[in-house]
Formats: sequence, structure tokens, C-alpha cells
Amino acid sequence: MFDTGNTGFMLLASSLVMLMTPGLAFFYGGLVGRKNVLTIMMQSFVSMGVTTVLWYLVGYSLCFSGGEGGVIGNLDHALLHGIKITDAFGGSTGIPVLVVVAYQMMFAIITPALITGAFTNRVRFKAYLIFLVLWLLLVYFPFVHMVWGGGLLQKWGVQDFAGGIVVHAIAGMAALASVLYVGKRRVADSGAHSIPLVALGTGLLWFGWYGFNAGSEMKVDAVTGLAFLNTDVAASFAAAVWLLLAWTFEKKPKFLGLLTGAVAGLATITPAAGYVTPTAAVVIGMAAGIVCYFAVSLKNKLGWDDALDVWGVHGVGGTLGIILLGVFANWHVNPAGVNGLLHGNPDFFFKECAAVIGASAYAFIFTYIMLVLINLVTPVRVTDAEEQAGLDEALHGEAAYI
Repeated sequence: MFDTGNTGFMLLASSLVMLMTPGLAFFYGGLVGRKNVLTIMMQSFVSMGVTTVLWYLVGYSLCFSGGEGGVIGNLDHALLHGIKITDAFGGSTGIPVLVVVAYQMMFAIITPALITGAFTNRVRFKAYLIFLVLWLLLVYFPFVHMVWGGGLLQKWGVQDFAGGIVVHAIAGMAALASVLYVGKRRVADSGAHSIPLVALGTGLLWFGWYGFNAGSEMKVDAVTGLAFLNTDVAASFAAAVWLLLAWTFEKKPKFLGLLTGAVAGLATITPAAGYVTPTAAVVIGMAAGIVCYFAVSLKNKLGWDDALDVWGVHGVGGTLGIILLGVFANWHVNPAGVNGLLHGNPDFFFKECAAVIGASAYAFIFTYIMLVLINLVTPVRVTDAEEQAGLDEALHGEAAYI
């Protein structure tokens, strides 16, 4: 009944995506000062627990049950009700539905964790937990349904192979809303205290991203291999371009720039990985290195305290990836896709642009409103004394280093 090869591959892909959340914790942990390492890492790890609980209770059902052509699903599969271990996922994949439940859960875990890099050193843990739950319910779950669950955008013809809109664009815009609401850090941070930790995190993210992108085909075929290769190609070209730009404008080849460029390339290729040729992936990777580098530079000039460049890397990268998918999409590499602007289909290009602009606006507005409402219940921002002491000790009574 089940295709053991496809099932085994999807279990492996799920494991790879799960590994990305600890990878993100190391990436962010290395980028902050020594007094705030555990706090930022905990914000990633706690999502593994809280999001899993919420996904089991209502998340999977709201994303993938009912609501055809709408904004959100229904609760028919709440607590995984009605899903048998023998139920097969639709189409020709030959994998159990429960494997899809697990795979999509890993996406849900990492997406809100991406946002935390923007407001590092400033947000209370209690407020973050409330934010985590509300953001999943009001932002992430609706967009999963609309893009992947038979909802409004999918019916309209919008495509997003592995999460340019669903993951990166909305998380990046939520990060920007958080930065503008919470405000700047009042205590100067010493900056990246451990670039080796950042390198470890980048390696885990890059490795896990193969499951993120190649696994989104939901089976093993030629498109799976294409998505895998495009992922590596785009990341590599983006890393090289970012390094050259940093070398040119900052006068030194920065390791941190190389690592950040790789992540920007990974985020940007995500929505297009299974729909474009490797040559297009080269262009997308180079564009990611250039556009995201200057987005971060713009952020610095504007004085936005996006501590770990979530908007510039994930928000801008995800948006750019969706736009370039609209340009380079090629039906010949994936019959499940469509042609883009370059192949004579401007309608698809405009749909992709409209969808990512609308999604970004929605995520920004809802995130800002959520933070305002959360602050009425419990303070979102830490006190100046807590920020001075460092959140590891002030909030959690722990220290990363003795």
C-alpha cells in the first residue's frame, strides 16, 4: 500500500527539517553577546515543544482540513481525529498521512523561531510564549492553508514550493513589526560572541535545508533531485557574492558575511527550488547575495534594531524568491508548475507579486497589533536593569559560560 522508498525519504526529510531549529538556535546564539546566549537559544528550542502541542491540538486541522478556497481550515482533524495510521496521503506519493503531519509540523516549529533574532535581548519569556501561540494561530496557520492546504491563494494559482511566502516573507515582516514596536536596545550588545557557533548553526541549517526544499516534493523523483541541487547552488553563489561585497565595501573578507550570505541564498531559493532550472538558481543565488546585502545595509542606515537581520535575510530573501519564481518558473522542469514571465506568462508573475505583497502586509499588521494586545496583558519588553544584567541571568537564572 505504501511506497517504502518515498516514506523513508520523507521521514529523513522531516528529521532534517527538525535539525534546522537547533541549527537556528546555534546560529542566533553565536551572534549575540555572552549574557544573552541561552535566552535566544531557548526561544528556538521552546518552539519545538509549544508548537508541537498546538499542531497536534488544532494546527494540522486548521491548515489541511476543509476550508477549500478560504483563509483557514476547520477542526475536523483536531487532535488528529479521524486520521488512521493506514491512511495514505493523496496523489502518487505512497506515503502515510501521519508522515505529512510530522513533516509539516517541523515547518511550523522553525517559522516563528526565525522571528526571535529580530528582538533579541529585549523581550520577556512570558510575552514571547503568548506571541508564539497567537502568531501561529493568526498568521502562520492561515497562510499554510491558503498556499498549501487548498485555500484562497492556492486556488488563485499562487505557487510556493517550500515556503517563500509561508515561512520567510511572513516571518521577516513579523520580525520588522516586532523591531518597530519593541524599539531599540538600550544597552549596547557586544555583538557576535562566537562566530564558530554561528558557523555550526549555518552548517546545520544548510544541511537541514535539503530536507526543507527537496522534501517538499513529497516523493523521490527528478524534481526532488532538482530541488536539492538548486538549494546548494543558490546558497553557494549567494555566499560568494556576499563575501565579495563585504570585501569591497568593508575592506575585509568577513567569515560572518559568508555565512549570512549562504542563509540568504537558502531563504531566497526556497519558493523556487522545484520549479526552476539550475541556471536560474545561479541567478537567484547571486540576486540574493546582492539584494539582501544592501537590504541589511539599508536597515543599518535607517536605524532599525533588527539585531540578527531577520528582515534583511528572511523577509527580503523570501519576497525576492517569490518574485523571481514569477520570472523564472519553467513548466518543462516540473509539470506541476507553470511558466513564469521569462517563458511568456506575465499573469503568473503578477499573481506571485500580489500574493507576497499582501502576505507581507498581513503579517506586519497582525504582528504589530498582537504585540500591542499582549502588552496589555503582560509587559513585552524587559526593564533596563534586566537588559543591563543580561536576560540569561535576569529571566532564567542561568549562565552559558562560567
